[in-house]
Order: sequence, then C-alpha cells, then structure tokens
Amino acid sequence: MTTFAHNDDSVVVIIGSGAGGGTLANELCQKGIKVVVLEAGAAQSNASFINDEWKSFSQLAWLDARTTSGSWRVAKDFAGLPAWICKTVGGTTTHWAGASLRFQEHEFRTRTVYGEIKGANLLDWPVTLKELEPYYSKAEDKMGVTRTHGIPGLPGNNNFKVMHAGATKLGYKDVHTGNMAINSQPRDGRGRCLQLGFCFQGCKSGAKWSTLYTELPKAEATGKFELRTEAHVTRIEHNAQGKVTGVVYFDKNKKEQRQKARIVCVAGNSIETPRLLLLSASNMFKDGLANSSGQVGRNYMRHMTGSVYAAFKDPVHMYRGTTMAGIVRDEAGHNTKRGFAGGYELETLSLGIPFMAAFLNPGGWGADFTWWMERYTQLAGMWLVGEDMPRETNRITLNDKVTPCANTPSPRASASTRRPVPSEPFAPRRTPARTTSAPAA
Repeated sequence: MTTFAHNDDSVVVIIGSGAGGGTLANELCQKGIKVVVLEAGAAQSNASFINDEWKSFSQLAWLDARTTSGSWRVAKDFAGLPAWICKTVGGTTTHWAGASLRFQEHEFRTRTVYGEIKGANLLDWPVTLKELEPYYSKAEDKMGVTRTHGIPGLPGNNNFKVMHAGATKLGYKDVHTGNMAINSQPRDGRGRCLQLGFCFQGCKSGAKWSTLYTELPKAEATGKFELRTEAHVTRIEHNAQGKVTGVVYFDKNKKEQRQKARIVCVAGNSIETPRLLLLSASNMFKDGLANSSGQVGRNYMRHMTGSVYAAFKDPVHMYRGTTMAGIVRDEAGHNTKRGFAGGYELETLSLGIPFMAAFLNPGGWGADFTWWMERYTQLAGMWLVGEDMPRETNRITLNDKVTPCANTPSPRASASTRRPVPSEPFAPRRTPARTTSAPAA
C-alpha cells in the first residue's frame, strides 16, 4: 500500500471508511487525488466475518463508552449502548441490511407538504428528486441495487412468503423482495447472494455491497490511497485564519499522531461526526467546528419503528435467507387521513436465537417469554419503519464524565444521545402476536 508522510499537507484526509468516506475516497483517487483514510476500527474480511450474532457484534460494533437520557425505551434497556453502529473498515456498510430506497418527491419538501408541526424543525431541501435522480441511478448501478438497471430481485424466503400472503390478502399491491444492494446474480466481480441469513454480521460471500471490498480496494489500486486502521481521531486543527490544516489521532499503539491535510472530510456517522466537531472547539470556534448555528449534534433522527412476530402452526424457518429482503410500500406515501405526517414501510425481519432471546422483549422472562422461544422455528417476523421528526432536543452531546473503555484513547471521546420522546431502540422493540394461521409456504 502507498504511504504518505504525516507532514504532507497536499493529501485529502477522510475520517471514516463507510458508505460516505469509502466511496468518496475511491472517487477522489480515480481522479488522481492523494487520499488518507483514517478508520477507528480494525480491518476484517469475508473470511474473518463470524456467522454468530454475539461474537460478530463484539467484532464489528462500536463499543466505546456511550450514554443516553430521556424517556425513550433505549434509556432504560440500552443506556450504555444507544445505537448500533460499527467500528471497522467499511463502517456500517459491513452490518447494514442492504435496503436501498430512494426518497420520495414529497420528502424533499417536508416543510411545504407537512406544514408546521409543533416541536419539529422541518425544512425544504434545496434540491428536488428530479435533480437527484441521475445520481440515484449512478449509485444504484455502482451498488448493484436489485430492480434497477435490469437487475432481478432477490428470491423470497419463507418469511417473505408469509408477509406477501398476508399483505396481498389485505389488498396491498406494492409488495416484493425490495431494492437491495445485494447481488441477485454475479456482478462487479462478486458472486450472488447465498442466502446465508447473516446479513447483519458481515457478508461472507461478498454479495452485499460494502466499501470494505468494493470502493476501498479500487482506491488502493490507483496508488493514490492510504488506509490507516485503528486510528481514532480526536480533533481537527486549523490555522490562525480558521482554515483546517490537519487532524490529531491516536494510532493502534495509543500514540498521538498528527496528519496534515489540505482538506479534511468528516464521514463519521450521525454520532461520531458531531462528537468530533464538538471536540474540535478552539479559541476561535468556542462551540466546536462548523457550529456557528449551534445546530451541530441537534436534530438527531432515527426512525419510527416497531416489530411484530407471529407464531404459525408449522415451521417457517424465517432465519433462512436474506434478513430483510421483503417490503410492503403501500403505506409509504403522505396521507393525513391516517392522522400523522409522512409514511412508513413494512419489511421482513428475522433474528437468530441469541438476539431473539435478548431483544424479543428486553428483560422479558417467564412462561410467556419461553412460549415464544420454544416456537422459534415457527415464527415469522416483520418490521415497521417510518419517519422520525427533526427536533432540537434530540441531540448528540459530549460527556466527559464517562470512564472510557480500554480502547478509547481520550476521556472526552464519548458521546451521549438525548431524546425526550420514544423512538427506535438499539434493536427494534418486539411486539409478539400469537396466531394459529395456516402454515407458511
């Protein structure tokens, strides 16, 4: 791999190697621009991914100290780990389900379409869906999104067949296996989905798009790219004119390093990006970088979410096949007759036995809980996901009173999420529903 000197101020430094950072790195390198990517996590591979939920979680998840507050359920059930993001090369593209949906036209004009909603900071986007469509198309082609560019959809597993049967019986029409960035046929040097059922644990077959084995290797092949793993950035520096000059980070040996740069791109995610900008406060920028508005870290959005599992008379084996390749989109539109703004989608969802035991109903115990676990092979699962409103009080803040984990170099590197209203938990809340419906297909 190419290496660049720490005092080379001609490089572009990108913080984070996930969907944003990894893709940007490749695009710049293809144009001959020198890039250094700093990734807080270690590098894994298709061979090192673990088809075991708990072991994989320890391998991929961001486990540094976190706190949360508010009345949402996460503050009770997952106070020390309010979000499932990844600390590994490829970022959360190693863990994501692959669902790749476009924004709808009305979602670019929420302030106009929804009107004033008390407590929500709604704004219209400065671009339209029509203006973004060429870029959506380019991304879908690059990622191999099913049902675009002539790419067939993924096959439906039993979990999907159960959902499809129920949805169509209710009159829903837009029901299929989704627009997924998972190869349904060999593409871009990667094979098709093998239906292993461990989409959240890193794709061992490489069928699911991840910057780990798509964008980053292509960037490295240009000779203009350097990836530094286990490099935990703690602040961004600037000169007397307020122009960014580089970053400070701790390397894998916990030694402080400084990398100069002509441009710094922050691609951390919705928690790490505001944390780093707030940590980079100075005499010139007392409230953190890029924060003259005071909005950095505010308007933290997750999802409206809820899940349901139903027990059937005969086995379903929902865990066999792609984890979330199944969707009902009929409720996605904006329809105020339902009593709320925006829409939601219904998607298939399955968990393995370890996560099912932990997240079916966190803290659950007794006969009712064991009734569900004993019927694990007979369960079918579904997830509802919709819009969360942007609110100033939903925010990311620094917390310097948390004792850091052993792999966290700075006591100020932790973050806290504050939310006064219920929203998506660390793992979706399970709301079981018993049924004696006909057996699954």
